Amino acid sequence: MAPPRRHSRSLPRARSIRTTAVLISRHGPPEALVGREISLADPGDGEVHLRVEAAGVNFADLAMRMGLYGTVPPLPFSPGFEVAGVVARRGTNVTEFHEGDRVVALIRYGGYARDLIIPAKNLFRYPESLTPAQAAAIPVVFLTAHIALFTTAHATEGETALILGAAGGVGTAAVQLAVEAGLRVVGTAGTEAKRAFVCRELGAAACFDSRGDWEPSVLGHVGHRGIDVALDPVGGEATSACLRLLAPFGRLVFYGLSQAMPGQSRSWPRAAWAWLRTPRIHPLSLVERNTGVLGIHLLHLQRKEQLLRPAMESIYARAAAGRLRPIIDRTFPLTRDGAVAAHHHLHGRRATGKVVLTA
Repeated sequence: MAPPRRHSRSLPRARSIRTTAVLISRHGPPEALVGREISLADPGDGEVHLRVEAAGVNFADLAMRMGLYGTVPPLPFSPGFEVAGVVARRGTNVTEFHEGDRVVALIRYGGYARDLIIPAKNLFRYPESLTPAQAAAIPVVFLTAHIALFTTAHATEGETALILGAAGGVGTAAVQLAVEAGLRVVGTAGTEAKRAFVCRELGAAACFDSRGDWEPSVLGHVGHRGIDVALDPVGGEATSACLRLLAPFGRLVFYGLSQAMPGQSRSWPRAAWAWLRTPRIHPLSLVERNTGVLGIHLLHLQRKEQLLRPAMESIYARAAAGRLRPIIDRTFPLTRDGAVAAHHHLHGRRATGKVVLTA
């Protein structure tokens, strides 16, 4: 997943094309986002000019803005890992895609923009039955959930999966994928409405209150046999609870530390406290309990990109067939004010599923 080429601040080579982007100007609250008009370079060898119609908003975007995300370019830069749009221009040696093609792109940053120059290898076609907003709501969350469940944890039919944050973007995708694969799903979520949605709409067997001590409730539901697979984007005491709940040969997949971000601005003491509360795991403790702990970071899979394209194509095909569906909580305009509102909305932990910016 190569990043988009940085927007040129000088005139492009052939003709001047102006576009707009939302950038992180400094680390801080959502108001640190700014809107800028910039010059767009021409697509080069193997690249396309994508006119963006929708951009997915992810929790990691908030971490980037707060200065709590490790791999980012120098400020100012635009966040955004996933976009849907239309190919406007092609560079040389681009034969698979043509002007007018509707595509999604998975990138490392830069998605909060009206136009992007992207390597063609980052593009995926999506079914005509999906809107741009639906298409943009799929890549990051469904690929993360798919890699966590099946490539990393090797979850199989009949096993029990515990999915923390089951009403979030990755959570709603993971519940659907796990249920479709024949797993028994137990989740956690922060409100009664979210918990009802996870069970009634997505098919989880049970969903417990993430704001309290959910470990006894999960144990009472699954019994002393425990959990086969646990997906943990939370960290802190939640990770300790997942470890205690694992059955023999159980696997914990860790992919986030949301406890480090309780507010809208960076707090190093709070981040440090979440880090310290997350258990340090000695290999012998895994041997004694016959368990495994794994971690994933979707955007650091450059040497395993061959896994992503078939998984993405399969996910979109199943979405077109109605077997999977992107859960969109709200859409906001693809503008500075829209991005600020979207970040506030996610910080409030009010979203069920995805938040998307639309042009």
